[in-house]
Amino acid sequence: LHFTAEVERSLRVLDGAIAVFCAVGGVEPQSETVWHQADRYHVPRVAYVNKMDRLGADFHSVVGEIREKLLANPLPIQLPIGKEGSFEGVIDLITMDEVRWDHLEGGQHMSRSPIATDRAEEASTWRDHLVDALSEYSEEITDLYLAGKEMPVGLLRKAIREQTIDRKIVPVLCGASRRNIGVQFVLDAIVDFLPAPGDVPPVHAFNVRKEENFEVPCDPSGYPAGLVFKVQYDREAGLLCYVRMYSGVIKTAGMVYNIGKKKRERVTRILRMHSNKSEPMDELTAGDIAVFVGMKLAQTGDTVGTEGWPILLERMHFPEPVISVAIEPKTMSDREKLKETLEILSKEDPTFQTGENDDTGQLIIRGMGELHLDVLVTRILKDFKVGAKVGNPQVSYRESIIAKVEHEQKYARTLAGKDVAAGVRLLVEPLERGAGNRYEKAIRNHKVPDEIYDAVERAVNNAFAGGIVLGYPCVDIGVSLVGIDYDELSGTPFAYEACASMGFDEACRKASPVLLEPVMKVDITTPKDYMGEVISLLSQRGGIINGSDSRAALEVIHSQAPLAVMFGFSTSLRSVSQGRASFSMEFSH
Repeated sequence: LHFTAEVERSLRVLDGAIAVFCAVGGVEPQSETVWHQADRYHVPRVAYVNKMDRLGADFHSVVGEIREKLLANPLPIQLPIGKEGSFEGVIDLITMDEVRWDHLEGGQHMSRSPIATDRAEEASTWRDHLVDALSEYSEEITDLYLAGKEMPVGLLRKAIREQTIDRKIVPVLCGASRRNIGVQFVLDAIVDFLPAPGDVPPVHAFNVRKEENFEVPCDPSGYPAGLVFKVQYDREAGLLCYVRMYSGVIKTAGMVYNIGKKKRERVTRILRMHSNKSEPMDELTAGDIAVFVGMKLAQTGDTVGTEGWPILLERMHFPEPVISVAIEPKTMSDREKLKETLEILSKEDPTFQTGENDDTGQLIIRGMGELHLDVLVTRILKDFKVGAKVGNPQVSYRESIIAKVEHEQKYARTLAGKDVAAGVRLLVEPLERGAGNRYEKAIRNHKVPDEIYDAVERAVNNAFAGGIVLGYPCVDIGVSLVGIDYDELSGTPFAYEACASMGFDEACRKASPVLLEPVMKVDITTPKDYMGEVISLLSQRGGIINGSDSRAALEVIHSQAPLAVMFGFSTSLRSVSQGRASFSMEFSH
């Protein structure tokens, strides 16, 4: 996904989601990616099968794909009446009646009627399936079912809600949104089945002062704690910080404490956003989402609260950029403006990174794909009106290690006539692919000031970006501070920062460094007539075929290929398939 950051941060702060699937296309490759992102954040979901009026629509096929491809437990609570051009409504399996919409009035009015005789048997079978599935989690439903008694509608809704929130089931609805059929039930499902903020489990947090993990319940009367999940630049208001409040209350014109940055900032205004419109608020309460205006230092992932309760909420996981291009100003007068613009964009989008080439001084921008960078470059040129020239895309390689090494580093210098010294012992180890980099203090000596520990952490984080042998950024490396020698007369933050930086370099060189290149998951959808040509094209570029699925007259080819060979693939694919094949690509490892 080119814009995975938007998906990631949205899912991090949402309590529930509606997953919309095409009745013809079914579970698309990118749907799988987003679904698994939602799994990581334990987001309850309701599924909606849209476009039931299209040629080739198949409700039950999509339900099967949700079960097989997403490893979920889909539970239909509706059945379609007709399909394709004859689709006219749904059978409500909870109330056991038919619901139809008035086509002449654009689906504005719906009417209920008893289930037709020719559909009664199918409806009864699926109703039994619904009740049977819910009885696994409800003794009350089991008793009524075994006794052959009528099942109260309220009891069914209650059971569906409880199991949806517990992520045991995924209720499935269907409709045709363009004709306004079924949309009303989706809105009802949000209220009936998805959780309110108080229904979800407490969020995980880390107490900085006590150095321990704990959980934060959604409590408006608790200490304030909110997560900045998105920042956006506005020409008039400056930095807009989107905040999800997990505990307590923050008021307009009040002070907040950025716990990660250890800085206090004033919130001049709080706004509730409705697309591009805003509504002023007096305060932001636990469970709600709003925009803070006035903060200048906040970044995505920061926790805001109070100095009296210094906690850090769980941050979001963003993948590393996989592609880079050189960008340079058209004139010298554009250079500073370009740097400012790149800084704003990198604050807004955590998957967009900027830097300078140490050898040439060129500005480099990095992103998740060609489309991602194209969109950002367009913003630079048109929205920010900065004159710039862009080079050809290049693959962003990474460095890592494959061995575990413990290394002791000493540092001693005479600076400005004063002897300074430092000593650290670092343990470096490889982490699982995709785990990112990690730094932790494995020891704690209370005689050592916090500023010394901060200097070591700062050095390691900077070293991650500087590479090991070839200068490419590091990934999937764990660093632990397992020992520290400190003398209050000669120990300075500068000395420990330099010592830790040298120690990291030496330890990683001993830990068998390796060069990594991004490999992409590539899914190609092609008419069966062109399958041979498409497979041949992919094989010529070094791709590996993992399998394929048939879908009506189309074939979906699942493969992997290095990103370096995928530049220009879209043009070649159109050529061999006469423009009838398409592909999606996302980062694999």
